[in-house]
Amino acid sequence: MARFSYPRGRMKVLLLENVHPRAVERFRAEGYAVETLKGALTEDRLIERIQGVHVLGVRSKSEVTARVLAAADRLLAVGAFCIGTNQIDLAAAAEKGVAVFNAPYSNTRSVVELVIGLTVALTRRVADKSAALHAGRWEKTADGAHELRGQTLGVVGYGAIGSQLSVLAEAMGMKVVFHDLDEKLALGNARRVRSLDEVLAEADVLTVHVDGRRENANLIGAPQFARMKPGALFINLSRGHVVDIEALAEAMRSGRLGGAAVDVFPEEPAANSDGFTTPLQGLPNVILTPHIGGSTEEAQEAIADFASERLLGFLNRGDTTFSVNLPNVRLSEVTGAHRLLHIHRNQPGVLAAINRALAEGGLNILAQHLKTDDRTGYVIVDVEGDYDPAALEGLKAVDGALRFRVLY
Repeated sequence: MARFSYPRGRMKVLLLENVHPRAVERFRAEGYAVETLKGALTEDRLIERIQGVHVLGVRSKSEVTARVLAAADRLLAVGAFCIGTNQIDLAAAAEKGVAVFNAPYSNTRSVVELVIGLTVALTRRVADKSAALHAGRWEKTADGAHELRGQTLGVVGYGAIGSQLSVLAEAMGMKVVFHDLDEKLALGNARRVRSLDEVLAEADVLTVHVDGRRENANLIGAPQFARMKPGALFINLSRGHVVDIEALAEAMRSGRLGGAAVDVFPEEPAANSDGFTTPLQGLPNVILTPHIGGSTEEAQEAIADFASERLLGFLNRGDTTFSVNLPNVRLSEVTGAHRLLHIHRNQPGVLAAINRALAEGGLNILAQHLKTDDRTGYVIVDVEGDYDPAALEGLKAVDGALRFRVLY
């Protein structure tokens, strides 16, 4: 087994926002020191706590900004224990040679099942019936209640969630149309349409599953609600900022829409103890949930496993598979050699300078890997025998170097 150049027990892992205990187990089993916090941290508090941290784990609330990254004196990697990474400044992390990983597929099934459940609840007006009974009113009627069979589900964003959702919806007898900016293979009898307006016009139920990029801000607003069928239903379990909440509330108040379910909001509390308000509160046939789309025990455990595996692969082997901000290199462990990791700006001459420094230090290369993207290069070198400390100084001094690390 390789002997690591820096003792794992001295490497600190900080996990925020109630990351599933499975992640704690994984890191501690590998010998890392782990600290956990229940809630999110503000930018200033995170700047204070990031000192001495080698690995940071967050969910959706803690913002890992350029300021936070600039204050991080030992940070090697950030794990987003969720789907999205828009809470992390990926470019700033890459500029510091900090690898970022997420868990893009682990909660897919949980989100899909909730969408199906909300669709049934809205079409049967379950929330209103339940509220009436809680208030002592017996309102048994079929008015406004419908079956899903034969209705059209419109899906905006046909990625992992949207495509799996289309399969389950079709199994329940729904027709499915979808719109995605990328060319996607339609599953089952789902039909791709070329524009958002086409989905809006056809959907009896519209559900949004897009990512958190800035271009998607207010993707669905008053003009889009006006193009939907009168009485159609709207569901958002993607990102809070993709929907104009005021416009949605007005569409519900005016009767343009027949129901809505919203799980994500433009502004969300940092902790459960904080208050929350939205214009959607108190409106009929509107179901509000507190960002629980992926909050099942199964999904959170799967996320913890996946994100931890990726982070441990980077820490233990230098493997960047599934990193969202560094070139992806798949690596196995090596025995009988020393592994050197070099992250640098993608500019001419870096590899030649690295090899020159290795040659001048008298190091014999056993294996070398290079992968680049538009802005960053990543070189992994396995060398034979003991290395000359002077050679390491030469590698650190290479023009464009962002991060140099001796793994073992």
